[in-house]
Amino acid sequence: MDPPLSPTTYSDGLKKETWRHSLILSFQTLGVVYGRLSTAPLYVFGTIQTTDFKSNETAYEYFSFIFWTLTVVSLLKYAFIVLRADDNGEGGVFALYSLLCRHAKVGLLPNDRSTKEVMQHEEVSTLRGKVESRARKAIRNHRSSHYLMLFTALFGACMIIGDAVITPSISVLSASSGLQRSLSNIKYTSSTDAEQTISDDLKKYVPVPSACVITVGLFILQYYGTHKIGFMFAPIVTIWLLFISGVGVYNVLHWDPKIFSAISPAYMYRFVRKINKASWKSLNSILLCIAGSETMFTDLGHFSKRSIKITFVCLIYPVLVLCYAGQAAFISKHWNGTENFNHLSESVPKHLRHVFILVSLLASAVGSQATITASFSIINQCLALGCFPRVKVIHTSDKRLGQVYIPDVNWLLMALSLSVTIGFHDVTRIANAAGMAIVFGMIVTTCMMSLVIALYWEKSLFVSGCFLMFFGFVEAVYVSACMLSFHKGAWYLFVISAVSFTIMLAWHYGTMKKYEFDFQNKVSTEWLTDYSPGLGVSRVPGIGLIYTDMVTGIPAFFSHFITNLPAFHQVLIFVSFKPQPVPCVPPRERYLVGRVGTKDYRIYRCIVRYGYCDQIRDTDDFEEQIISSIGEFISLEESDCESLASPEGRMMIVGKPLLDTNALIPIHDTTSVAGSTNIANNETLASPSGDLIERKTPVRRKKVRFLMPEGSPRMRVSVREELQELIDARESGTAYFLGQSHLTVRNDSNFLKKFLIMAYVFLDKNCREHPVALNIPHAALVEVGMVYII
Repeated sequence: MDPPLSPTTYSDGLKKETWRHSLILSFQTLGVVYGRLSTAPLYVFGTIQTTDFKSNETAYEYFSFIFWTLTVVSLLKYAFIVLRADDNGEGGVFALYSLLCRHAKVGLLPNDRSTKEVMQHEEVSTLRGKVESRARKAIRNHRSSHYLMLFTALFGACMIIGDAVITPSISVLSASSGLQRSLSNIKYTSSTDAEQTISDDLKKYVPVPSACVITVGLFILQYYGTHKIGFMFAPIVTIWLLFISGVGVYNVLHWDPKIFSAISPAYMYRFVRKINKASWKSLNSILLCIAGSETMFTDLGHFSKRSIKITFVCLIYPVLVLCYAGQAAFISKHWNGTENFNHLSESVPKHLRHVFILVSLLASAVGSQATITASFSIINQCLALGCFPRVKVIHTSDKRLGQVYIPDVNWLLMALSLSVTIGFHDVTRIANAAGMAIVFGMIVTTCMMSLVIALYWEKSLFVSGCFLMFFGFVEAVYVSACMLSFHKGAWYLFVISAVSFTIMLAWHYGTMKKYEFDFQNKVSTEWLTDYSPGLGVSRVPGIGLIYTDMVTGIPAFFSHFITNLPAFHQVLIFVSFKPQPVPCVPPRERYLVGRVGTKDYRIYRCIVRYGYCDQIRDTDDFEEQIISSIGEFISLEESDCESLASPEGRMMIVGKPLLDTNALIPIHDTTSVAGSTNIANNETLASPSGDLIERKTPVRRKKVRFLMPEGSPRMRVSVREELQELIDARESGTAYFLGQSHLTVRNDSNFLKKFLIMAYVFLDKNCREHPVALNIPHAALVEVGMVYII
């Protein structure tokens, strides 16, 4: 098996991707990314009212809209333009937002000035010689534009989540409705009344129950991860694509070979010229032909640009054009014939319909995979950027860091999807909501992409404006059609989106307010180093790890602890996790280490930087890394020439291999740690954003001890003494300090502020707790409660 792909080699791996690897990924994309686009023919024509077909010309006009919508939006916009705007291999609206955060400085992540000085030293040096554009300067100086971009990114994420709820319902229900029609065509009895009764019962009891069973099975399979699901589902989609392309070719040749003349935009002009409210509504169904295009970009972290583009251009696009052309050719000859002439199953030759029903049922389940996977990716990005409550995240692949599974979200999506299927039990009404989710998600991408073109790619405002106006106009046409059907199902999407948006906004707002409170109430380092000895504070053996969001000063909860219990450990390490708007931070750049006070105090600060796709090891291993980084800092401090200036002193980037030997030598003992949680069959990885990251490989916990390296002539006596003191402190034990905050709102606060804080407090109490999320042994945990009045 190939070695795991580390964050260091992640971006390099994307650049050095071989053609063999690209073809393997392209095959997997069929089962994950393109399932929905491939199964869209099940309901595009089928959700158009039969009364809207006035003549054979109507089928030509609809096909013309489908062809140009697929070409302009899916092929031109996503395959050739948007896929180029990846963030080191990650895609989606939050990837675009992270690009803007870094290059236009519009981020609202909680960072004080000192944090930016410490964390963004590389960016300052690289941008020092670059002339800042007027557009970038104007956006940076207007705080309102920062909030607008954040709200836009959150809204786009909500559309993706809403789409993940609706897509399983419409895909599976469309296929199960075809099963019901096929069963209804079977002759069961000679009695007309009995036949009608059987037909009514089949219509009542077959589509919804079978759709619910398939939906439940689909969400259960998510546990196995993108890699296995991709190989499992790809053959199904391949068979489906071959089947519908063959049927499409047959229908074109058998019914209407002239259908390809409808590619001419003149047919769209004829449709618009005689437009009315009823026919304009039908564009909501035409919009569904590009359902799944957004996931080409959102699922980018699971695959690669080359594999996604190759599959779409060489296979998906031509097959879909053939399929829609064949169905339009069939409809043009049967528009005034059978009752269900606009359904895809009717255009299939009769001797193949039973095969079609079976394949469509399997393909419809696969069709939902793209949006489910996209929702996992976007929520994982929101977690790291402080915009979603703490949830458990399982990385299902060591080779593709973007392949994640979120159990809590998975079961919630399943419950909501089942409620849509049971509550609406009508493909047309669900299609109205699906169309709304698709087009609003695309509008968000268009708006964010136009900013990326101007601010990141540094193209002219004219180019950016042309992109926004052209694609924005196409999408605005479909928005107007969707709004006409708002009261017929589309309202449900806005209910889901409003709840999701409120959760994300409340969590982000509460997180920022907590950080602001901590920043305003922190105490200076002098209070701990100079004044505390006069207060009778004593030092006890061991290491104290203080987890805090602050990168300067002493957090308020720790000063509160010292005031009430005047003692702390002989070695103190203030640990801060800081998210970076990038997918991965290389290990050699992950740790920034410095001192708090003079050497005699043995107080250190360690800043751990991570990207929104990074994995941080479990607590035992993570503690080892922290202590190793402190040891490396001690040994390199005197001679380091790359240390950074910070308000407290020098910060040093550690993690680079030493020339001679490590400052501390780790010795692994395969013994379980008493008091640790989660010792059994899974290795649990802890993300600094508070989520659990589980790797499904059975391991035993390791107790790590450190030893001094044997004879090192270059090591000074003072350095050796400090390292030995660090080792002795580790042997004495480690305690973990966490601040347990309780937010309350002032009585004179406005309603919106009270509501957001109340929502944050509710979410904070009901999501995963910090001790569980960080996997800290409860026996070694010290929680200090603080009441924050906002």
